[in-house]
Amino acid sequence: MAEKRNYSKKPTGPVPVPANEFGKLPPQAPELEEAVLGAIMIEKDAYSLISEILKPECFYKVAHQKIFESIMHLAMHQEPVDMHTVTEQLRKMGTIDDVGGPYYITLLTAKVSSAAHLEYHARIIVQKFLARELIRISSEIQTKAFDDKSDVDDLMQEAEGLLFEVSQRNLKKDVTQISPVIDEAIKRMQIAATKSGSSGVSTGFHSLDKITSGWQKSDLIIIAARPAMGKTAFVLSMAKNMGLDYNQPVAIFSLEMSNVQLVNRLIMNVCELEGEKVKNGQLTSEEWTKLDKDIKELIDAPIYVDDTPSLSVFELRSKARRLVKEHGVQCLIIDYLQLMNASGMSFGSREQEVSIISRSLKGLAKELDIPIIALSQLNRGVEGRTGLEGKRPQLSDLRESGAIEQDADMVCFIHRPEYYHLTEDAEGNSLIGIAEIIIAKHRNGATGDVQLKFKNTYAKFMNKDDRDKDDNPFNSGYQVISSKMNEGGGDFYNDAASLTPQSSNPLSGFSKNDDVPF
Repeated sequence: MAEKRNYSKKPTGPVPVPANEFGKLPPQAPELEEAVLGAIMIEKDAYSLISEILKPECFYKVAHQKIFESIMHLAMHQEPVDMHTVTEQLRKMGTIDDVGGPYYITLLTAKVSSAAHLEYHARIIVQKFLARELIRISSEIQTKAFDDKSDVDDLMQEAEGLLFEVSQRNLKKDVTQISPVIDEAIKRMQIAATKSGSSGVSTGFHSLDKITSGWQKSDLIIIAARPAMGKTAFVLSMAKNMGLDYNQPVAIFSLEMSNVQLVNRLIMNVCELEGEKVKNGQLTSEEWTKLDKDIKELIDAPIYVDDTPSLSVFELRSKARRLVKEHGVQCLIIDYLQLMNASGMSFGSREQEVSIISRSLKGLAKELDIPIIALSQLNRGVEGRTGLEGKRPQLSDLRESGAIEQDADMVCFIHRPEYYHLTEDAEGNSLIGIAEIIIAKHRNGATGDVQLKFKNTYAKFMNKDDRDKDDNPFNSGYQVISSKMNEGGGDFYNDAASLTPQSSNPLSGFSKNDDVPF
């Protein structure tokens, strides 16, 4: 006969633990949520203290989110916020039963006696919310990472974008009493006085620094031009001046050129060697000697380059923070803005994406308290216009212009009339080898035009009064045609198109008071 089993007998030994017994709860602080909501309803001005800190989604409990939404609605319409008005607003919104009815609203106000520590409690709620967001993002990325169909590069960009959005929400600064701000303003004025009036990062171009007082901290500067105008050459000449002449650390993010191509351009600039010779290495013995001598200046220069392609604003922010912290970088240069992306975010159009990028760059400039210079392309509007004035760029020529123009503190255009075969201005002055820097927008100063020399052979911008080996008008007995020959040290060009025959005497045509360059 089979043994009869007793199924009612309780098992001996350890009782199995449910799988979720030691599970993790999402970060939350429901007691503090109740305290904050109750304080807002009993203190008249409590909501104004936390209105910029908290949003409905910051609350963990759905009921608390709906209560806070009703409080926001009342505050926006300048209605009083208390137990009765909030209850009535919830009725109007049809959510009174979802939150637990009038009784739950009464309980919230009964649990607190004052709004003491309200801001502190609100910030804890925000921290819990951000922690939940990070968990949500990491969970989504983890799930997609296990999916073999997911492209890893796309997934990395999506992760960057989502994390960037979370970090942007946390970029809040408290108001500051004006006294320490005044101290900082006076300090910057004193520094400017010792630097001959330049309160910002000097470019090395004297006429440009005179208008701008150097690139100012926290400014976003857009430098725009049509292709082949010399945007990259201009910022590299500027970076060389900053790093070599003023020992100001500068970082260049090149999305268009590789590190080696960028450094080749710097070698052309510093050593004054032709681009083709730098590329193919066909240098004479004298040029090799010159390279060995001049390159020493560049080797130890505080110039940092990064050629990450398709750089995202999130990557830029991380790298920029590290550069400022570790190397004391005082200026960032991005070549160029339209090649950047805001990966991981969805946009209806490219213009919206560029808007986010430009806004992020301005925010980064403020956060790091350094100038950020971003190169930008112009649309084809310039090509359709004629005449000397018609070819000059305008703000409306900025590609995807709306947000760029709005976010920038300064917009400068590079214009070389010679490129369009315009060799003289309205007064008959030679424009050969001349580049105009047009300051079209200057939020904190004057606008105007600055003329620089451009050496196409070396991809180099120079001050008009700077002289080099090409600036000798006595090589062939020719005289320079220019009504401004002696202005600012003279503009001398060894170009047959701009010279006319003179007598065999090399000093013919000069008075004893002229500055003769030997």
